[in-house]
Formats: sequence, C-alpha cells, structure tokens
Amino acid sequence: MNRLVTIALLASLISCTHNQQTKKLPVPKSEVKRKLLGINQKLVDKDKEEILAYISRQKLTMVQSQSGLFYYIFGKAKGPKPKAGNVVVYHYRISLLDGTECYKSEPNKPESFVVGHGGVETGLEEAIKLMHKGQNAILILPPHLAHGLIGDLDRIPPRSSIIYEVSLIDVLK
Repeated sequence: MNRLVTIALLASLISCTHNQQTKKLPVPKSEVKRKLLGINQKLVDKDKEEILAYISRQKLTMVQSQSGLFYYIFGKAKGPKPKAGNVVVYHYRISLLDGTECYKSEPNKPESFVVGHGGVETGLEEAIKLMHKGQNAILILPPHLAHGLIGDLDRIPPRSSIIYEVSLIDVLK
C-alpha cells in the first residue's frame, strides 16, 4: 500500500513539474502595450534625430508641428488657406533624406486632391492646410506621417522620412 501511495505522489510531482515547465504564463495586455509604446517612442526619436541632422546639414530653418511634421512655408499668399472639402491643385517633388528623388509632378500637369478626404500622406494634408494659395513649402514627413512601416512598395523604402517640395497653385471650392 505504501508503495502505491509513494508512486502516486511521485507521479503527481512529476506531472506538476512538467506542467510548470511547458505552460507559459500569459503576459498581461498592459505589459505588451507598455513594451510596444516604448518601441514606438524609440523609433519616433530615431526618426526625429535623422531629420534634425538633415536640417542641420542643409542649414534649413523649419518649424515642427505637434504631430512631428517639419515645415518651412514661403512665398507671397495669393488667396485663402484650404478648408475641408476644397480641391487643392499643386506641384510637388518627393525625395528621401539622402537626396534620392522618388516622384514629382509633370510640368504643366499639377496634381490635386480633396482636403479632408484622405488619399494622400497625412503630413501632406496637414501642411497644405497651413499654406495659402500661391505659397511654396518644404516639408519633412517622418515615416508615421508618410508611408509608415512598409513604404509605398515602390520607390519609397520602408520607414522612410520623405521631403516634399510643394507649390500650392490653386484652392477650388
């Protein structure tokens, strides 16, 4: 009888020990969220550091918005600022911080979009709303205001800050 009790106790202990080794304790969601927020902040800080180094090398004077957009708007205003629902007509050139040109509008063939309807980079839309018709701007969009983690899957690599040179030609109601 004692042997049976001993064997049962040993089997129970081995079983408990085995379960403790193979089961992982669940990680609380708050811990996962805290770690992801920390990683995100490190990426944002790294992007900002690269952008500030570019601004310093180019000797630019730029303003930073709350979202992280860097901009320099210049030229004489010839009309109103765009509002939601307006169609903006503009020429542009997009390049990377290393100077690689990615895209540009064709001469005599400007681009357009409806303000507030998406379809363009968040940073471009934010900046267009700061400009007046007739003005020009140099914008630096960090990845979170441009094409994010994956780039545009064409000419803009993943996690790239981009430089927009924009001329706001017209604001249509």
